[in-house]
Amino acid sequence: MSGVTESGVTESGGVGSGSLGRRFGWLWAAYSVSTFGTRLAFDAFPLIAVVVLDAGTARVAALAAAGLAVGALVAVPLGPWVEFRRKRPVMVAMDLVRCVVLLSVPLAYAFDRLGFAQLLIVSVVVAAADITFRAAAGACLKALVRPRDLLTANGRFEATAWTATMLGPPVGGAAVGVFGPVVTVAVDAVSYLLSALEIRAIGGGEPCPRRADVPRLRAGDLLDGWRYVLAAPGLRPLFLNTVMVNGLIMATTPLLAVLMLGDLGFAPWQYGLAFAVPCAGGLVGSRLARTLVARFGQHRVLVTSGVLRVCWPVGLAFVGPGTSGLVLVMVVEFGLITSIGVFNPVYATRRLDLTPTDRVARTLSAWTVSGKLATAGLTAVWGLLAGLTGTRAAVALAGVLLLATPLLLPRQEQVSGRALVEPASDR
Repeated sequence: MSGVTESGVTESGGVGSGSLGRRFGWLWAAYSVSTFGTRLAFDAFPLIAVVVLDAGTARVAALAAAGLAVGALVAVPLGPWVEFRRKRPVMVAMDLVRCVVLLSVPLAYAFDRLGFAQLLIVSVVVAAADITFRAAAGACLKALVRPRDLLTANGRFEATAWTATMLGPPVGGAAVGVFGPVVTVAVDAVSYLLSALEIRAIGGGEPCPRRADVPRLRAGDLLDGWRYVLAAPGLRPLFLNTVMVNGLIMATTPLLAVLMLGDLGFAPWQYGLAFAVPCAGGLVGSRLARTLVARFGQHRVLVTSGVLRVCWPVGLAFVGPGTSGLVLVMVVEFGLITSIGVFNPVYATRRLDLTPTDRVARTLSAWTVSGKLATAGLTAVWGLLAGLTGTRAAVALAGVLLLATPLLLPRQEQVSGRALVEPASDR
């Protein structure tokens, strides 16, 4: 969910602390329960496709890529639509949509009616609903949290995400082994229902945003989020940097699975351990973020952690067999995730700082859609590249390209002066 008139951290480093209030507590609880549900069901659809439907590699890859890409495209018109709606009802609706479509999977499985097409449709709907929820949640967070507490709130979300990432997949894997392949999907569905109830419990009034220019959504409005991001000097480099970094990191994830589980002969539990244990670094980083910003200032922490997070992945190209290889992966991942744990809450705060309240939903929607499409595209490209050059060479190339991405990080002069930077066409 994831500078300074309406948010919390000034360039001099001032941050808030202490309680963020009961209403934020309900929002955090909703985020926590749905995040743990999602991590518990990590890789559930590929597992069901393989175990239940006997799908081959091509169909499993298509399920992952198509769900991500088509879901992102479906969500494109929803960002501008969300902007002019009350955010909490939208969040509740998206939670309920995800709950219903996910419940259709164990229901169809129980009656022996589950098919590949259903899994594909469900993955698309869930992806689109997730993007829409995130867009509304960012605007909701900015309205609920006091300006000086925004970084603290984003730090709590980040810590929750890494805790869920560390604990969810091992627990989910054990649950699948005991109860069957669709149990975690059912638990994920229930988590969205609980999230909807907790968002309803936030309470308090929420005014309906008013559209100042025209009464209805126009076709040109679909690109508003991208127009604003690319025209804002403080947002454009941050947008390009995060999309490229996240895309390149995620593109190598399937390749590392092939390298470690296939070529190097690691057992599945060793592979899971190698990526679960370093998630503790995310907790460390998210706890450090506010302290570092208070001492060194937001911009310096953003740039330094942004550089550090891309120095690690190239080391994964040198992983070997045995204990030493496992330790190398853990060390690299711990460094990477700790740096990300610092960077993410600072970057999420900066993004909200530089986005006017009436543009948050469109901006976050465009940002998330771009990230998902870039990840899907780069994953496909790196899969082909690995077939031509070898898995290890493809992982190394991604690591080398990541070393160039700090050139896209914003410079100090791009974020100094006015906190909310609006393009000339909107003034």
